[in-house]
Amino acid sequence: MARKKIGYPVKLAAIALVVATTFGMKSFSDDENRPPIPSITPAMVDSMKVLPGGLAALPAVPVPADNPQTRAKIELGKRLFFDTRMSGDFSSSCGTCHNPSLAFTDGLPRARGFGGKTLPRNSPTVLNAAYNTAQFWDGRAATLDEQCKGPLLSAAEMNMVDEKHLLDRLNAVPEYRRDFQKAFGSVPSLDNVTHAIASFERTLVTPDSRFDRYARGDKSALTDQEKRGLIVFFGKGSCSECHSGPNFTDNKYHNLGARPVPGNPQDLGRFAVTHDPKDMGAFKTPSLRNVTLTAPYTHDGSVATLDEVVDFYDRGGDGAPNQDKLIFKLNLTAQDKKDLVAFLKALTGNIPQVKAPKMYSDNQQATGGQGQ
Repeated sequence: MARKKIGYPVKLAAIALVVATTFGMKSFSDDENRPPIPSITPAMVDSMKVLPGGLAALPAVPVPADNPQTRAKIELGKRLFFDTRMSGDFSSSCGTCHNPSLAFTDGLPRARGFGGKTLPRNSPTVLNAAYNTAQFWDGRAATLDEQCKGPLLSAAEMNMVDEKHLLDRLNAVPEYRRDFQKAFGSVPSLDNVTHAIASFERTLVTPDSRFDRYARGDKSALTDQEKRGLIVFFGKGSCSECHSGPNFTDNKYHNLGARPVPGNPQDLGRFAVTHDPKDMGAFKTPSLRNVTLTAPYTHDGSVATLDEVVDFYDRGGDGAPNQDKLIFKLNLTAQDKKDLVAFLKALTGNIPQVKAPKMYSDNQQATGGQGQ
């Protein structure tokens, strides 16, 4: 929830102009006689045809031209997503860190990788990741298809060593050879594995939250408290400076000014990708959709609750080096905070109900053996 210090009064003035036009308020020719900016009320927000920050209902899922959705690919991708033979020691799958029962996260501060080793970062939810313009906390992958390759081949994560090792395992299973032929008209390949998994992940969207219904015109979908929280969100809190658009993210990178947690490894964030000093300690803005289901928060899972997140931003971060200029003290009231959290709860959509399919028979000797 990044903030822009000079943006708040300018933004409110613009909103007030809309309000004045809507409600027929008298115009004034000089500043001396101009009344103070009126408080924005739920009724005024209800009258807005377009919400500030581009906030809107989720649109249709974007699908790349080189990987159109098909039922065969989606079903294959779902099976691969949950198959533990996709890890070097047969102990984990994509679904281990992205568990459907935990809103496609793992519920841990920091993910566990190969051999149970704790990794540097929190597992982000896969829900609505199809709308992201970059993947991972540091944005090093441009697409879901590209993102899938990273964990599969990473020695720290699923440790499949190389493409040949992965394909030997899949080709040893007659059912997989059949499924890849049906989905792609060819034998398994790394690209087709990632295309299939990405196709499945593009079905993991959460439309029809109460906010979506509100944004589509049902003004009764939000309570007055939630509408007040929306006003804090785009007004006093300036959350929509970074959590903007239909997916409540600008898909950019910000250093929030959080102090490192003792014992956690140093994390350079986006800098490790760009080598630009301004990106030191900056991480991608996460979507706030379904945020009440995806605790703990931040890139290292160091903030346990949503109330603590709001408190962090209210105090203006912790002043760590390279803190983004958008982070500053907010002076929210206790009621502001309650209203804001109430609004965030209204961003929970229809969560896909996904069950792991029964795995194909596993002959470890034929597929390379345990731990190879």
